[in-house]
Amino acid sequence: MLNSLKNHPFGVVATLECTMVLSFAVTKAELERLIPSFLELDTFHDEWGFVAVAIVRTRHLRPVGFPAWMGNDFMLIGYRVFVRYTNTKGKRLRGLYILGSETDKRRMAFLGELFTRYRYAFKPLSRTTVGTRTTVSSPDASTSVVYDEGQGDVALPATSVFKDWSEARRFVGPLPFTFSHDAMSNSVLIVEGARSDWEPRPVSVHSQAFSFLDGLGLGELRLSNAFVIERVPYHWKRGVLEPLPA
Repeated sequence: MLNSLKNHPFGVVATLECTMVLSFAVTKAELERLIPSFLELDTFHDEWGFVAVAIVRTRHLRPVGFPAWMGNDFMLIGYRVFVRYTNTKGKRLRGLYILGSETDKRRMAFLGELFTRYRYAFKPLSRTTVGTRTTVSSPDASTSVVYDEGQGDVALPATSVFKDWSEARRFVGPLPFTFSHDAMSNSVLIVEGARSDWEPRPVSVHSQAFSFLDGLGLGELRLSNAFVIERVPYHWKRGVLEPLPA
């Protein structure tokens, strides 16, 4: 019973008030060990895979059909890998594999662990904005990012593997699907999301630190893009299980 609850048993809606996404390029060979065998990396030039860090200020998260006032407001940091999955009908789906999630609300950490396979943990976080510069940080600064939404052209990070923002925009997220593994039933859990008003804006990153990424044991992570997206209505459908070959 508890295992089935983790399979996104109902649809969810929310407003993503502000989403800041950083994508780090990692060599394909290194990153492949972090994803299940039924997934393949979504790569750039068949050389680089990507870990995305999404910092989301979420408003009114609630089951479909519930009024907004019953929703939850919280901050979320999601650590995801860009992947592809070929379903039983032979269709290739592009999406994300969740490595872990952190939230500043204990209630959401509990509910996230109960109803998803996104590996939720509680982490205190604060967010401040002065002028065009925003800082998101944990009290011990083990998780932090400082970015600027100044006017004018924004340069790609110096470590970027992309030649321009047009290339970089392919690896922003969220993508239409997320994939998880239900080991008990040997199935792929597929959750489809739907969004509107999705207009990413490049931003400059002045500093960043993520203890979660440090703990993955990867070599060089090359910050390759950073975007901000605001006020996005979002809807996650009920999870669908697809059996894997025995």
